Amino acid sequence: MASPLLETRGLQKSFGGIVATDDLHLEVRPNEIHAVIGPNGAGKTTMIGQLTGALKSDAGSVVFDGRDITRLPAYQRSRLGLARSFQITSVFLDMTNLANVALAVQAHAGHSFRFWRPADSDPALREPAMRALERVGLADRAEVIADQCAHGEHRQLEIAMALATHPRLLLLDEPMAGMGPEESARMVEIIQGLKGQHTILLVEHDMDAVFTLADRITVLVYGRAIASGSPDQIRANAEVREAYLGEETAAGAG
Repeated sequence: MASPLLETRGLQKSFGGIVATDDLHLEVRPNEIHAVIGPNGAGKTTMIGQLTGALKSDAGSVVFDGRDITRLPAYQRSRLGLARSFQITSVFLDMTNLANVALAVQAHAGHSFRFWRPADSDPALREPAMRALERVGLADRAEVIADQCAHGEHRQLEIAMALATHPRLLLLDEPMAGMGPEESARMVEIIQGLKGQHTILLVEHDMDAVFTLADRITVLVYGRAIASGSPDQIRANAEVREAYLGEETAAGAG
């Protein structure tokens, strides 16, 4: 079995008297989609912040491709290949979709921001940006101002921005948040298209999407991983059903 691309060991984070992550152990293997699920307040978003360096851990370690990155700042983790999409979209609404992705390419490459020359006019930035837009189904919307796009398209754009940085690990934080059924189905299709090409850590409340996409699932409750395994193993786990999934999911979600 391949060594984990990402591993957390005893990860801990508290806010005052509230323990958000509690001795959290997690392993994400190369080229898998690993979903993390749990009720509200389980510590999922805190965990993502600790992985990306947005939050400093109180204890424990984060190991990426065999390297301890616990003390690295967020920008250095990004340089190593960790890319994140957020629960709330973070795109420039007054710019085209293509310009948004081109800026992501430019920032990741470490180019100085050449304000006198739009990023999307530079072939070295435009071409990889277009490839990323094609991968999420937005190539025909490249020249549309982001403010004129639907919510689901904003989420697609954010993933394109992450893909444009050539991530080794893609962290998707609630990619289906706020979507209707058609938009959610489209997002599932996009993520399925990335399967096997990228290692993905998926935090998501949509259980149908999770059980459709995930190779493995870890369940968090009160900041601690109570189970980790294949979708079938998670469905069959009595502790998971009692703590989170409920009988409707145990009976056959996905």
